[in-house]
Amino acid sequence: MNKSNSSILKFRNRILVVLFLLISGMSFSQNADIRILRAIHSSEPLPADGFMIFVTNSNNAVVLGVPITVGVAGLIKHDDKLINCAAQIVVASAINLGVTSALKYSVNRDRPFVTYPDIVNKVDETSPSFPSGHTSSAFATATSLSLNFPKWYVIVPSYLWAGTIGYSRMYLGVHYPSDVLGGMIVGAGSAFLTFKLNKWLNKNDSKKHGKQ
Repeated sequence: MNKSNSSILKFRNRILVVLFLLISGMSFSQNADIRILRAIHSSEPLPADGFMIFVTNSNNAVVLGVPITVGVAGLIKHDDKLINCAAQIVVASAINLGVTSALKYSVNRDRPFVTYPDIVNKVDETSPSFPSGHTSSAFATATSLSLNFPKWYVIVPSYLWAGTIGYSRMYLGVHYPSDVLGGMIVGAGSAFLTFKLNKWLNKNDSKKHGKQ
């Protein structure tokens, strides 16, 4: 096994260990989880509700729009790096979706508004709670962009948006803090794994063509 392959496997294993510890600790940290959520969430209508709903609803548009925009820009400019980045974002999002869905229905955690009467869902959600799918997809996109374009003016707005998505899910009463943390780990991990895998494939392809 070469060094790149080994590092990918090590990173995957670390992510699995972190997720296992997080899932295992959820029952022990439930009191802290709900205390933090109650500090963030209010069942009363607030002026910020509309903004938070707008933020949370922006997720799908941004997650779909970013790779399309990057890919189209790459095609127009004949820029292979942009095209490759768009493909990476799509693959990372697909991996993230698979892992998030598997975890949701295997853990099968009730939403906070189902368990606690004082928590009011300000948007409708029916799927299980852990991990937060909005957060995981946002962090998959933000991490993919940041790894491919490691400039502050890409990294800061990307993670600011992704972090606000995660906060909005708690503010709106549809996720616990640990759901959001789990989503951050799954999303960022999916993007990092895709980035490393892409580098490994490109390196092997270069070696292959170099021998011909």
